[in-house]
Amino acid sequence: MTLSWLPNAISLLRIALVAPILLLILQGDFGWALALFVIAGFSDGLDGYLAVRFGWTTRLGGLLDPAADKLLITGMFITLAVTQHIPVWLAAIVILRDLVIVGGAMAYNFLVKPVPGEPTRISKLNTALQMLFVLFVLSRAGFDWPDKITITVLGASILVTVVISGVDYVWSWSQRARAGE
Repeated sequence: MTLSWLPNAISLLRIALVAPILLLILQGDFGWALALFVIAGFSDGLDGYLAVRFGWTTRLGGLLDPAADKLLITGMFITLAVTQHIPVWLAAIVILRDLVIVGGAMAYNFLVKPVPGEPTRISKLNTALQMLFVLFVLSRAGFDWPDKITITVLGASILVTVVISGVDYVWSWSQRARAGE
């Protein structure tokens, strides 16, 4: 019996955790929101590791994993902005980048050929920084740690990587589309 379905199931679990995490934040229960977010973050690494380590990669997994990431991050940034734990402008920039990437991927998929879900290194760094940022914001809201300057510096690094990765995606996929790749 093969467990090749496991990475996709883990991605689906991450999607299922989004709503409870957001509701907990809205209710001000940051301890439980933080705990579920840690599980969701750990699942992000685990599904990728299992898929690569055992060769359990699938087209569905290549779409589910980034979709789960986008739902989690987008939901977190919107909710944390609405509850005034992060600046609205930062949430808007993060979400705008994701909309550009998703819109571009959909256009590429329909106009050129199917998108081979392959995140760039800068995009992976950006996602990791966003996860760490959310972790720290939840931790600060619930337990008054870390200090505000740490969160501010991390937010600034997200701004830089959002811009670089957004430009990188637009540039590289535009080049591929022109070449018909």
